[in-house]
Order: sequence, then structure tokens, then C-alpha cells
Amino acid sequence: MLSRRKFFYVSAGAALAAAPAMTSKERVDRALRGQDVDRTPFTLWHHFGLERFPGERHARATLEFHRKFRTDLVKVMSDYPYPKPAGKWHQTKVLDNPFPAQLDALAMIRDGLKGEAYFLETIFNPWNQATKISSKEEVLRLMREDPQTLLATLDAIAESEANHATKAIAAGAAGIFLAIDNAQNGYLTREEYAKFSEPFDKRILERISSAPLNTLHLHGDKVYVDYFLKGWPASVVNYANMETGVSIATVRKQYSGALMSGLEFENYRKLSEADLKRQYESARTAAGRKFILAPGCSVPNDSTDTELSRLARIVGASAA
Repeated sequence: MLSRRKFFYVSAGAALAAAPAMTSKERVDRALRGQDVDRTPFTLWHHFGLERFPGERHARATLEFHRKFRTDLVKVMSDYPYPKPAGKWHQTKVLDNPFPAQLDALAMIRDGLKGEAYFLETIFNPWNQATKISSKEEVLRLMREDPQTLLATLDAIAESEANHATKAIAAGAAGIFLAIDNAQNGYLTREEYAKFSEPFDKRILERISSAPLNTLHLHGDKVYVDYFLKGWPASVVNYANMETGVSIATVRKQYSGALMSGLEFENYRKLSEADLKRQYESARTAAGRKFILAPGCSVPNDSTDTELSRLARIVGASAA
């Protein structure tokens, strides 16, 4: 005889099975709220290497990837470079529109999707952009020797990126995917991150805090995952559970929002469908209903169509 609780679970499952398939947006919305879904929403991504081309080509590649691999959530790459100042790198000024080609691409992606799925705009945090217009070593040197100048530089970049984030949401993005790669052991201490990065990272998110899908991407195998589980204006956390060794079960005990994780990314090409399915089922069990299946970062750029198609099959998004 079924217990009362099991009876309701079985009944809910039967109702979902009998109902028409959910749209990608419905699936993601219900996962964010912790409601039952007809199948787990999923996504994956890699770099296209199109930053030297106009936004139209970037948008076309993004839409083709989404349709070919049947993702529920479109994670838009954002590899166009932050503009270098005419003078010294740390003399950068606030820019109203630092990524015009990216905004062109976002508008085209919005129009191409026709409302069928949410899309997220990737933003690399101000510290990361500072390293790209100079170098990691130069930014660390300035932190030690002239911290006030570095803070002023990061402030200008943060304001510029907040301007871009606002325009991205206006262009139809459901949120930003804020990539943070400096909050990790061996790079910055927790105290250094709190002083030189956290205020600027939070400013970007706070500027668009009403967006429903703001996502923290915690990059690196030594990232301070626990640092980001409370007090951040984001509804989703993406991190590499396999590479960091920080289990989803551990994170779930501290974090009540949606988790976007579960799969290896560095070794993605080597994973069989059976491997992917094991990782998926383990992650889904640990994460609970507020879960979007994804790798912890971009999968290898040279992944084949066959390898990329495996994910849709294991979640039941493809009959192929």
C-alpha cells in the first residue's frame, strides 16, 4: 500500500507524464521555484572564437548551437574584448557602451529565439577585465603597490559593465552570468577579494537585481564556494562540483537557490553517455528540485556534435 506522501508523488508524476511537454521557459521557471518538471532543464556551452567578427555571426552561432543541442537555457558567450584606454591601462574611464557588438548579437539572439527560451548574457567581472587589458601579474602588482589606483580602475570598469548589464536586460536577456575567477585560494585571499572585487561584482548584479536569472559562475578548482552562498543578488549558482571536490550535497545544505551544476567540463569529451547519466542522476538527487543540469564551465571548444548531443539524450530532450 502506498503511503500518503508516496501517493501524492506518484499522482504528480502521472499528471506530468500525461500533460503536454513543458516549454524550456516553463521548465526553467518551475526549477527556479522548486516545482516538479517534466524533465530536468539543462544547458551547456563553449567558446566560438568569433570575437573578431560582427555580432551577427556570433548570434547565428549561438542560435545554431541552441537548436542543434536542444538546450533549455541559452548561455551567451561574451568574448568581445573590453576596450583598452588610449593611455595607461589603469586610466580607463567609465564607458556607456563597452560592448556594442555584443549588444547587437543579443538583439539578434532575442529575435531568433522568438521567446522559446531564456538567454543569459555572460559578463566577466571587473578584475578579470583588468587582467585582460593588462595582465594578471600587473593587476596584482598594482594591488600591492598602489591599491587606490587599482580600486579606481576597477570602479570605472564596474560602472561600465553595469551599464552593459542594464542594456543586456533591456535587449531581452533574462539575467547575467557573472564569471568570477579571482575568488580562489592561490590567487586572492578572502580578504583581498572582499576589498578589491566583491563591491564591484555586487554592483553589477545590484544594478539589474530584478532580472529573474542572474547567475554566479564561480570559476576555478580552488574557488571559495561557501563565500557566495548567502547575501548575493543572484538566483542561481553555477560551479564545478566535480573539479572543486565540493559536493552538491554540501552546497545544498547552505544554499536555497537554484544550482546549475553536475557535470565535469574539463573531461567532457571523454565521458560516455553512461558516465554523464551517472553524474546527472547523482547531482539531481543531491540538488533537489531547484536544479539545472550543466557543466561547471565551458566544455572543450573542439567537442564534436556527437559528444555535445549526448546531454540532450540522457535528460530525455532528444529522441535521437
